[in-house]
Amino acid sequence: MNNPLHILQTLDRHLTKPAEITIFGRAALALGFPNSPAAFATTHAVDAILPLSWLAAEDENMDFWQAQQKANAELEPSGLYITHLFRELEIILTPDWLTRRVRVPLELRQLTVFRPSALDLILTKMARGDANDLADIRFLLQQETVSTDQIRAAFIRARVPDVPELCELFRESQAKVLALAADQD
Repeated sequence: MNNPLHILQTLDRHLTKPAEITIFGRAALALGFPNSPAAFATTHAVDAILPLSWLAAEDENMDFWQAQQKANAELEPSGLYITHLFRELEIILTPDWLTRRVRVPLELRQLTVFRPSALDLILTKMARGDANDLADIRFLLQQETVSTDQIRAAFIRARVPDVPELCELFRESQAKVLALAADQD
């Protein structure tokens, strides 16, 4: 079973009007790239990025929040959920990430799903720099051509949350990511 797809289908079923979501993490890898490893589809959560402009339109998004609560209640017995919802400033991203999103081709009734560009997904994976995240970055680099120059430029432009541990992990991960990119060249 594809857990991220099941989670999003459940959310979609509870929506009463059109909505959109930008997913990241393993769900974005499972749904946003053809031929992704089956292991990506076993994740138990869908992580999403909430743009500041979307958050500012609070009254317009009540249907989404209600649908999210209903979906989580329905999914709880199976251990699946959509609760990791991050404001865009809480994630490492380029300032123009929203304009470079990629639509994920899913046939849903009310929900339109996007994922960040491969370059922005790489940045999101640099918050921990662990072996799993580096493997995910390797996968992303195999899916799309991203040069070391583009990666270096993204490091400079990236908005990194002002959390000392996160800033340090981001700095430490840079050499590892550049080495992965050099292997793809």
